[in-house]
Amino acid sequence: MKYKLAIIYGILSWILIYIITIILNPFIVDNIPYINITIPLAIIIVTSVFGVAYIRNFNSNEILEGLKVGIVFFIIDLICDVLFLKIISAHNPIVDNYPVHILSMIIMIPLITTFIGYLAQMEIELR
Repeated sequence: MKYKLAIIYGILSWILIYIITIILNPFIVDNIPYINITIPLAIIIVTSVFGVAYIRNFNSNEILEGLKVGIVFFIIDLICDVLFLKIISAHNPIVDNYPVHILSMIIMIPLITTFIGYLAQMEIELR
């Protein structure tokens, strides 16, 4: 596992998720008041992009690498949340319902990256 690359991608993904939720949340919350879909949508898109960028460097054990990088992404997200959102007290929709955010992160991120690893190991022939 390339820890340095995983940590860099984890920090970049956290920053992008934070920026996307700050930018898109007012537009979506005004139109759909009872459902906050901004955060899960940002998590899925950004994690998929950085997961593919990380896993394409490997030619074997892509599923295991996907699971490992998913765990690293979750840990980096947790650390960045505590450092920037809890200590600084910056208002973000992520902090509004933090236990649900942590639960969704612990489920979604490793599943997404493991699935990307599974797809990366498949032999696909397009004719």
